Amino acid sequence: MTGESELKMDKSDIATTELIDTLQRQIGQEIHLGPWLQIDQQRIDDFAKVTGDLQWIHIDPDRAASESPYGATIAHGYLTLSLLPYLTESNHPDFFSKNYPGMKYRVNYGLNKVRFPAPVKVGSKLRARTEIQTVVAVKNGAQICYMIRVEIEGNDKPACVAEFLARVYA
Repeated sequence: MTGESELKMDKSDIATTELIDTLQRQIGQEIHLGPWLQIDQQRIDDFAKVTGDLQWIHIDPDRAASESPYGATIAHGYLTLSLLPYLTESNHPDFFSKNYPGMKYRVNYGLNKVRFPAPVKVGSKLRARTEIQTVVAVKNGAQICYMIRVEIEGNDKPACVAEFLARVYA
């Protein structure tokens, strides 16, 4: 006789297998293009205060205009990185159920590699492009590696390129 916990385990195994199969068919494809977000000085200043990174190149527009090679203040690289949930819309209320059917929760597992190829000048607009690189089974769930490229409007080089790992569990 099958107990209730065994039935739940079977359902979660099925959900995990179905999710992995679906995501593996999307490997190498762009799965999301996020909205543009303008980076203003207030956002940069607020991030500087929270992190304690008060370097003039971020928070002193007059000095940055005259002394910086960029001619303006620039956003912190980690500010750009911290915006990934917004830029990928993974914080949207419908994101989880749409992208991970049958799963109960998702955790940010980490980053494999992060680079900041181009500076984000104040006033720039950013958006993220996301593709799936790998999907593997883990205990009670799946691990997905996403390649996220944060574009700067009008710039050939991205602001950020990151391999982001998420784990979802049934």
